[in-house]
Amino acid sequence: MAIKTHQPQEEVVAEINMTPLIDIMMVLLIIFMVTSSIGLESGVDVSLPATSSNTKFQKDDEGIIVSLNSKGEVYIQGNSVGDNLEEILKKELDSSPSKLIVFEGDREATLGKAISIMDEAKKVGALKFAIATEQKN
Repeated sequence: MAIKTHQPQEEVVAEINMTPLIDIMMVLLIIFMVTSSIGLESGVDVSLPATSSNTKFQKDDEGIIVSLNSKGEVYIQGNSVGDNLEEILKKELDSSPSKLIVFEGDREATLGKAISIMDEAKKVGALKFAIATEQKN
């Protein structure tokens, strides 16, 4: 009976298992996709007016969301501005490359207040305006 004394050494596998890394990246991608679509909403409870037109908002430009609720309170990006509309709007517009204002006005808000907000935005450097509405059924 012959006994084999010399065994070849097993080769060391120096590869990284990519499956867990790919799984983690896919989960992160899904989380970022979900949170980025939520980021367009301001978080202010505004009852938007309905329209039958089918104008699509182009998401290429990052717009500054200015909201006016039914009580006449103004919010920028979901934060109340109080009496500091001009300074906060100027600060936001200075950091925005597109100079786009997306205006969300409650259907119960007065037209005069909406016009004064747009006028103030134009004074501090807004170049484009979009008015947010809901689609009629």
